[in-house]
Amino acid sequence: MDDSNEGPVYVSRKLCFSAGHRLHAKELSDEENKEIFGKCNHVHGHGHNYKVKVTVCGKKDQITGMVMNVVDLKDYMVKAIMDVMDHKFLDKDVDYFKTTPSTVENIAVFIWNQIVALMKNENASLYEVKVCETDNISAVYRG
Repeated sequence: MDDSNEGPVYVSRKLCFSAGHRLHAKELSDEENKEIFGKCNHVHGHGHNYKVKVTVCGKKDQITGMVMNVVDLKDYMVKAIMDVMDHKFLDKDVDYFKTTPSTVENIAVFIWNQIVALMKNENASLYEVKVCETDNISAVYRG
């Protein structure tokens, strides 16, 4: 069977990490931060069990049938997410969030940038990063 006319295939992997943060924008006054971020601006922060889904896309290899080795994808995710953010206070332990509010949107962008840097030798492309902060709040970033 000739698969040369097949379109891209999308492959996803999920993981969970736990981290604390405080929603706070340094450019705003304390009063403005409290008004915008509410209880999420508490001076001592709060935590979440984040769920992350990373999706890559590409043509599947004719021999292996894979877009990319999912073990490699797992390794990239561990290096980009777990090693950097798991059981950390994002605003104090991750340089990026020392100057950028640790919103779920910014966390998705940060993870995207971390993974893209690790995937430079892959045939697959990063397609999407989805971060769920809670069951009701999530962000999707597609670079």
